[in-house]
Amino acid sequence: MRLIANVFLTTSLVALAALAAGAVRAAELAASSAVDAVTVYPDGASVTRIISLDLPAGENSAVLKDFPLTLDPSSLRVEGEAGAKLTIGAIDAKPPRAAPPVNLPELDKRIEALKDERANLQGAIDAATARRKFAERFADTSPAGIGDKGEARPIAEWRVAFAAVGEEIASADTAIRDAERKQRELDREIARVEQDRAQKPPIKLEVRIELATAAATKATLRVTYTVRNARWTPLYDARLDTGAKDRKPALELVRRAEITQATGEDWSNVALSVSTVRTARGGSVPDLGSLIVQYPQPPRPAQSASGGLMDNAKPLLRSAPAPQVAEALAGKAEEQQATADVSGFQVVFKIPGRVSLSASEGAKSLRVSTATIAPDLAVRAAPVKDPTAFLEASFRQNEDAPLLPGRVAIYRDGVFVGRGHMAAAAKDETVRLGFGADDKIKIERTVLKRNEGSAGLIVTTSKTDERAFKTTVRNGHDFPLRIAIEDQLPVSENEEIQVEMLSSTTPPTASNLRDRRGVLEWAFEAKPGEVRDINFAWRIRWPKDKGVVMVPAG
Repeated sequence: MRLIANVFLTTSLVALAALAAGAVRAAELAASSAVDAVTVYPDGASVTRIISLDLPAGENSAVLKDFPLTLDPSSLRVEGEAGAKLTIGAIDAKPPRAAPPVNLPELDKRIEALKDERANLQGAIDAATARRKFAERFADTSPAGIGDKGEARPIAEWRVAFAAVGEEIASADTAIRDAERKQRELDREIARVEQDRAQKPPIKLEVRIELATAAATKATLRVTYTVRNARWTPLYDARLDTGAKDRKPALELVRRAEITQATGEDWSNVALSVSTVRTARGGSVPDLGSLIVQYPQPPRPAQSASGGLMDNAKPLLRSAPAPQVAEALAGKAEEQQATADVSGFQVVFKIPGRVSLSASEGAKSLRVSTATIAPDLAVRAAPVKDPTAFLEASFRQNEDAPLLPGRVAIYRDGVFVGRGHMAAAAKDETVRLGFGADDKIKIERTVLKRNEGSAGLIVTTSKTDERAFKTTVRNGHDFPLRIAIEDQLPVSENEEIQVEMLSSTTPPTASNLRDRRGVLEWAFEAKPGEVRDINFAWRIRWPKDKGVVMVPAG
């Protein structure tokens, strides 16, 4: 049995004794490659090409001219296997030199003949133009000058003369138009031939791989490289079955990958994967410089051109830099989906089968995974802004592969109700998705009291703003449903401005909801047809000589 030697070497600067000792220049072998596998990242792609070679003994240089211009030459890596010992040496990638066309003399003669023909037409145009001018000058001559002695001729002779002038002008115009039309055709043909004559810029990259083998053998090489003009973005389908009295709600969450590529190469029948690694961000945390707090430097007086101080110089205001704070279930037909390869720091979804995606095809959406989830349903509303009740499904993300931020198509009981956004969620985090308005939940918020006045025993020392509200909620469903009502308690960032929630308030079930200061929540289980009132009242107190405003938090 023949022993197959597998040699896996990267293409860093490798000095090979076998190559250095060779006295004969390496033979060039023209070869071709085919894309076999592609891994797409959110900001690029890694491509693997397969090359099959019949290598003669000795040193050889495989020359491939079908690589895309968009690849990163520093990312080229080669590994391979052969029937005999194979040594992989240096790799060189460069655009091939633009070569002139092989039929250059014939093209030059063709251009010369076309230009001669154009010049002949220009001569015909000039002759016809001269004929037209002569006829026009003759027409300008007085009819009295037609006779031998300048006497006037009969009107019939005038008409014959004018008819002859008109025919001559029309004949000249026709000749000029015909010649100009042929010139335009010749100009297009000259431009086309000159384009054929010009050197074409390369559309592919030339890659050379130095190889050495002790005996003639067949070899298979795998060349891997990265390209930037490719990406994938996550898409989701969220299909909610709201359930019934005898059926619990269920949520089908479908992950999709929308892939686009403009790499200049077609991916035909390839093994395709998508990865969560973001290659463009680099491998290290960015360096931070020092952040200095100081008083503004006094402005320097402006100087005139002569070096003296200018009387009208205005100070320039400068400030120290400040940091910025960034703030329905499966159908009858089954759709193939990817398998997830989860490691400690990334997830790779392998699309089953082989996939084709050309460079000019546009976006292609592929199913990645499907999960069936038992969600917690609730109706949530913020009647201080909008009395509409919205159905919300929440669940714990229990997959190893994180949910990446992306667009989500929302379906409720088989009906498309809109689009939303999926927030990033790691394993064990809670995910909330809205599924549109629930018209069977009626919510009304009324103002019970709004009183602005003064407070103090003998002498008025402060101003107050006291307000009271009532929110009425009715469950119009024939099954119990959890309802959550949100409202706002003003928040003070000044010790002179005091805010208190009054005792008439229905005790909220949560404060500072999801780390939002002053946001309160009243959550309860509403029985079918149940009506419930929520009271909410607060008072603000501040010094009488000052004014206050309430603005949304930044």
